[in-house]
Amino acid sequence: MKKRINRKLVLLAVLMTAIAFGSLAYSHCQVPCGIYDDEARFGAITEHLTTIEKSMKQIEELMAQELPNANQVVRWVNNKEKHADEIGHIVTYYFMAQRVKLPPEGDKKANDAYVKKLTLLHQMLVFSMKTKQTTDVSNVNKLRHLLEDFHKAYSG
Repeated sequence: MKKRINRKLVLLAVLMTAIAFGSLAYSHCQVPCGIYDDEARFGAITEHLTTIEKSMKQIEELMAQELPNANQVVRWVNNKEKHADEIGHIVTYYFMAQRVKLPPEGDKKANDAYVKKLTLLHQMLVFSMKTKQTTDVSNVNKLRHLLEDFHKAYSG
């Protein structure tokens, strides 16, 4: 009987761990399987930008009220920051760590393209951070332009 209860507790713990960390499973791992969907990542970043922009506008609207609802403001701020973090995750762990390859040594053209891609990705990280710090929509617009520029450089 005791063995059966322990077994069920272990099974429950494994199930709860799987549920808790299940949201991490959507991101592409760093195992070199060769299965990539770059366009899905570009689409995801675009969706995150739209969500960040909406969050910024909602925060501004709520803060303009005579008695702002602090709970709603906090929820929108958290939402904005979560989506900015997701952009940083895709930029760092998908593109920088896996997809943008080191150029062959001595290949100036490949090195220049590599530096351009890394520069654009770094700028995207900086502006995703700026979207967390403010409600200035110009940061979202800058990120959209950087994403477009990176997409062109990446697809090249």
